[in-house]
Amino acid sequence: MSRAAAPSYSAAPSLPQRALPPKACDAHVHVFGPAARFPFSPIRSYTPCEAPKERLFALHRHLGIERCVIVQSNAHGYDNSVSADAIAAKGGAYAGIALVPVTITDADLRGLDAAGFRGARFHFARHLGPGAPIDEVIAFGARLADIGWHLQLHFESQAIHELAPAMLRSPVPVVIDHMGRVDAAQGIDQPDFRKLRELLADERFWVKISGSERVSRQGPPYDDALPFAQALVADAPDRVVWGTDWPHPNLDHVPDDGMLVDLIERMAPSAAARQALLVTNPQRLYRFDEARGAAG
Repeated sequence: MSRAAAPSYSAAPSLPQRALPPKACDAHVHVFGPAARFPFSPIRSYTPCEAPKERLFALHRHLGIERCVIVQSNAHGYDNSVSADAIAAKGGAYAGIALVPVTITDADLRGLDAAGFRGARFHFARHLGPGAPIDEVIAFGARLADIGWHLQLHFESQAIHELAPAMLRSPVPVVIDHMGRVDAAQGIDQPDFRKLRELLADERFWVKISGSERVSRQGPPYDDALPFAQALVADAPDRVVWGTDWPHPNLDHVPDDGMLVDLIERMAPSAAARQALLVTNPQRLYRFDEARGAAG
């Protein structure tokens, strides 16, 4: 485990060329620290840079983003307080995805729901260390149905074949991170991406059109990632959401978040597709403002 990393986000991202629609949502970000207030987990698999909520809020003002989903990070482990603090500061305009053990109590789940969390994320990626087996995760999903939560799964692309049979038993919706983390160099007909598209034929499955900077093998402006995003938007226009993945932990370069926003118009070429991707779909999945007042 390394020392705290240098900033993994741009201090001066470009201004997007086209304004986003009102209530546009960045459906995948993290907040890290400040460690003096929100210590990193002692059993974390990596130590990120500090990326507190104030920097995230400033980025979203710059990009023209009004809504957001904060995904609890492995670096902070099961202590979701850093994400809850950022969600509370926005009064209903931000929601969260929690990291929880499958043994969490129903009372604690209800507490996270009241704090604005809308799903539970589980990792199946080697660089993040071992997690709960997929069969336990799917069984745990039954406990999420009563509070309207979904499962969010993060895995390396080749793992989809092993995970898919269990995922198809899920009693709640399943959101797949970062376009399944496919390798763009393997082409759109690669088995891993074909399997992802097969899963999307089932209406329980959603996918995040995020991680172009991870999928790409060519680097900025990530043109080789676009066919994958375009295919997913076409396959399931009502079950896709978009995110920056700010502050881009565990990446080999620092992306320009303005450039990532500019990709949206090419991923979802029509105004209707962009409205669904950025506004309608996130509202349906994350239930912004529910029981917590207007955005602040």
